[in-house]
Formats: sequence, structure tokens, C-alpha cells
Amino acid sequence: MVSQHPDNASKPSWHTNAYIRDHDEVKECYYAFSKLGVSEYKWDWEGKFVDESVFERLVSEYPTYFNKNQLGRDKFLTFRLPDFRVNTEFRLGRALMGIISAAGLAKEIGLHSPPIFEAILSMTQSADELISIQNAFNELKNLKHPLYKNGLMEMINIIPLFEDINKIMNSSLILEEYVQFHKKTFGKSPEYLRPYLARSDSALSSGLISSVLAIKVALSRYSKFSKKSGIETFPILGAGSLPFRGGSTPYTVKSFVKEYSGIRTMLVQSGFQYDFPEDDVRLALEKIEEKLQKSQTLIISAENEEKIKKTISDFEPFYQKTVKKIGPMIYSIATHMPSRRERLRHTGLLKYPRQVQGVKVPRAINFTASLYSIGVPPEFIGVGRGIKSAKKNGNLSLVEKYYFNLHKDLNQAGRYLNKDVLLRLSKKSQGWKEIAEDVKIIEDYLGQNLEPKTPQQKAHKIFTDSIYEGFSNGIQMTDLIEEAAVLRKSLG
Repeated sequence: MVSQHPDNASKPSWHTNAYIRDHDEVKECYYAFSKLGVSEYKWDWEGKFVDESVFERLVSEYPTYFNKNQLGRDKFLTFRLPDFRVNTEFRLGRALMGIISAAGLAKEIGLHSPPIFEAILSMTQSADELISIQNAFNELKNLKHPLYKNGLMEMINIIPLFEDINKIMNSSLILEEYVQFHKKTFGKSPEYLRPYLARSDSALSSGLISSVLAIKVALSRYSKFSKKSGIETFPILGAGSLPFRGGSTPYTVKSFVKEYSGIRTMLVQSGFQYDFPEDDVRLALEKIEEKLQKSQTLIISAENEEKIKKTISDFEPFYQKTVKKIGPMIYSIATHMPSRRERLRHTGLLKYPRQVQGVKVPRAINFTASLYSIGVPPEFIGVGRGIKSAKKNGNLSLVEKYYFNLHKDLNQAGRYLNKDVLLRLSKKSQGWKEIAEDVKIIEDYLGQNLEPKTPQQKAHKIFTDSIYEGFSNGIQMTDLIEEAAVLRKSLG
């Protein structure tokens, strides 16, 4: 599934620059289907401008392609719904009505109907939220008026998106409750479920190690849920290119699929698509389609689930306490980030930020980009002290057992570490001093120094020197941030 996550450093091959306006996204969707060969495209309504007539635009501007590759049958368009808990301008209703009207148009012009039959609910907290969306959809589609055509769709399937580690680890319980509510409300069980796990946001809230371990528990529990209920689950995982956000690139397909074996849909973000050669991207997507379907979920025993919960407590507090101390500076650096998508006026770069320990931080992409831009990758925050604690408590072997790419990811992040900047920061703030301690422990654990190796990585260090210097002197550093991002092949 291709998404519109704005983490690309470079411009798309089909476009003139790295900034993509809302009216360019229809072309992007067609490009993803026709040129990259992806199966599914996520049409994102959350916090950004969106072309509400996307189906009409696709079938009218590219009729030959979509007559042959029909939406809802051969290719899939999935809406990410606007957050009904935040938005007040009827955007949810407009999104749902767009799905209904697309079904009507498809039927009228002889295409497969409905062309859109699934929608993603962000930040899912409970089963009744999923039912509420489906009830709202049913009320809209059953509006009684001579101008309305009824009977175009039976119902909409909702994909729950789980974003923090507690919700991720307990998401199978939400699925169980949802099945019960579904039976009671609609008289039958859902045919299947597609739980969607946010690798980036869970890392943002709890750190690298906690995010990976929580997702492993969730995938195992989904497999157990399916076996018990008879309802198949097809998990989705959203991940970015840098290790902190999942380490998903065209060159890491094999290790990524092994790490998250059991997922059935992999979210391919803008950095994956546009920061690497197009031929390599296309080849990687073919491998993903093949390998995901064959991967087997790693089943975790109840005993080891409990051990993992305790292990997370070795890491999460260190991460959160440090981010609380450095959060204001990260938030400030994020104001220098280049734009990649057209946001709504009232939902700009830092609108609706995340919070860690009550402190505002940018959302995951800009959080990661801010730290990489000054040469302090977020992968290290709390991990060194967590390793020390886990080793003391006898839990380190469990981390190594379930986080296959741990050494690889830490080494990869280490290539973009600027120790000079970290040393200067450490003299100013306890939070940065704690990260320096993390780095030292990780180097001892890995048995090697974390530093740039290649000419490109060394050039990146020079950029981070300049970015930190400019930021310290109140200079706008957006252009240098963008150039550094191109070198590491991801904005954030």
C-alpha cells in the first residue's frame, strides 16, 4: 500500500519538485498503480487538503488504464478518514459520502462497484469507535430523498490504526470486542480484519526497542485471535526508511519482511518511492508482493509476552524522560523542516503535535528529521541505558531474540551520528548528556565506534555541523536540512 506520508527528501521522477500539492496526488496515485505496480493506494484525509473527487478524476483522466485495472477489483483505493474527534467541519461526512458517490458513479459507467470499500480510522482507541463509523456510513447511505439513490453499498469495512504501544499490544482485545459488537449490530461477524500498526508513532511515544517488541506481541496475538475466532487477520505495518521509523527501503526488503513476519500489507511511504532509483523501487515492490504472503508469524508464548512487557519497562522510561528534557528544542528545530504536502491552513507543520511525558514534540517524520539534521539520530535515545538495565534484569537476551535487526539498525543510525554536536549539546542540557551516555553504552555493546564511514556519510556530518551552528545563531536552515536529507535518502 502506497501512502502520502511526506518523508521524501528528493523529488518524484514524475514531478518538478519535492513538494506535492493536493491536485498532483491523483497523478501520483496513477503513477503508483501503473508505473510502480502497487496494489493499493491510501487516500489521506487527515490534516491535509484532499481532492474529494478522486475516483471521478482517476477514471476520467486515465480511462484506458482504469477500464482494464478496475478499482475495487484489481487495484484498491483506501481512504484514511479524517479524525472525527478533532475535525469539526464535516470532513468525516464528506469522506464517507465520497465513498458512496464513487459507488454510484462506478455503477453508472459500467465499472466495478463499489470501487472503495475500506477506510482507515486513525488512533483507534476502542471497538465502539469502529462501529460508530459504520453506523454513520449506514445512516448516510440510507438517506431518504427522491434525489438520492439507495442500495449502492451494503457497508464500509473499517481498518483500525493502532498507534501507541499499549494500544498495539492490547489491540487483539479490541478486535475481539469489535467482533462481538459487529454481530450484535449487523447480525454477523466481519469477514476479515486488517489491523494496522504504526511503527513510527509507537517509536515516537516509547522509543525504538519498545516499538519493535510491542509490534511482535501484536502480530503473535493476531495469529492466535484468527485461530480462535476463525476470522482471518491481514495485518498492515506502516514504516519509514530510517531505522527509528522501521527501516523500510528498497534495499532492506528481505530483512524487513523477516523482522515483521506475519504482516500482509506493507505501507510504502514517499521516501521509499522517491529517494531511490525507480527501477530499484519497482523491483523491491515486486519482492514485497511475493515475500509478504509467504512470511509466517512468529508466535510468542504467554510467558514470553509477560517478559516482553517487563523488558519494555527497561527501555521506555529512559526514552520518555530524556525526550521530555529535549522536546522543546526538537520542536523548535522542526520549524525549519521543508514542506512536502499541502496541509490545511489550521493543521500546519506543528498543529496537532504529539506529546511525550506531557511535552509537545513534532509528529514522527519531523521529530526524526530534526534529530538527524543535527547528527543525533533518535534511535539511541534511552537504548543504551535500556540495554544496561535489561542486562542487569536478565532481559537482554529476550530483546536480541525478538529484535532480529537490532545490531544492524543501531549501526546504520550510527553512520549519521555527529559526536561533536552531541558533545556541545551535552554541556548545555542533561537530556543530551543522557543521550551521550546511551551512545557510549551502545558502542561498548556493539564493540565498535559509531561514526560516519562512507564519503556520503562524512559529508552528511559536515552538513549537520552547519545546521546546528546556524540553528544556534537563529538562522533559517531549511535548505541545508533538505540537502542533508538527500544524502541520507530520507527526510525523517
